[in-house]
Amino acid sequence: MEYINTLLALTGVMMLSVASPGPNFMIVTSTAVASRRAGVITGLALGAASGTWALIAIAGLGLIVTHVAWIGTALRIAGAAYLIWLGAKMILTAHRPLNAPTLVAPSGWTAAKKGYVVSMTNPKAVAFYGSIFALMVPAHAPAWFHVAVIAIAVAVSSAWYCGMALLASHPAVHRLLMRRKAVLDSVVGGLLIVLGGRMLAAR
Repeated sequence: MEYINTLLALTGVMMLSVASPGPNFMIVTSTAVASRRAGVITGLALGAASGTWALIAIAGLGLIVTHVAWIGTALRIAGAAYLIWLGAKMILTAHRPLNAPTLVAPSGWTAAKKGYVVSMTNPKAVAFYGSIFALMVPAHAPAWFHVAVIAIAVAVSSAWYCGMALLASHPAVHRLLMRRKAVLDSVVGGLLIVLGGRMLAAR
């Protein structure tokens, strides 16, 4: 019963974590505007990244980051650089219509890679899985518990981000977002650059 209660608590914390706005939310919604399929694939990739982070946390991410400081620093710098690059790219292509030859909906592989890399280099994920998440997982839990934790991380993240992708690509919402594509891409791109800059400035 103790393990079940811990799983329920972890599920609740996971839900709160994915629901808070951040790079993952921006990437999945902006991708879904271009293509529902690409948006859903991005959401699934974000879910896969959550499962990867859960596995790393179970393996001792908190201890690694605490005792090997340069790993956390390297992840932060890599994540910041990638967000700034994505943001700049979105701003530069903000005024290009989606049917232009130079701008097409991303392929499934491109959407998956982008979602996975954004999540894996997101310092919010490092902070969450390396502290709260790692602390909530019992040190000597059985194998089935670890499997359940990873499955919950994948399921919660995939459900939320795929839901956001479906919402953003809904015909009514999609039409509204398409009319505001230039503004949306510019704002999201600017926010990604700001987030990346704040990550670089963090100590």
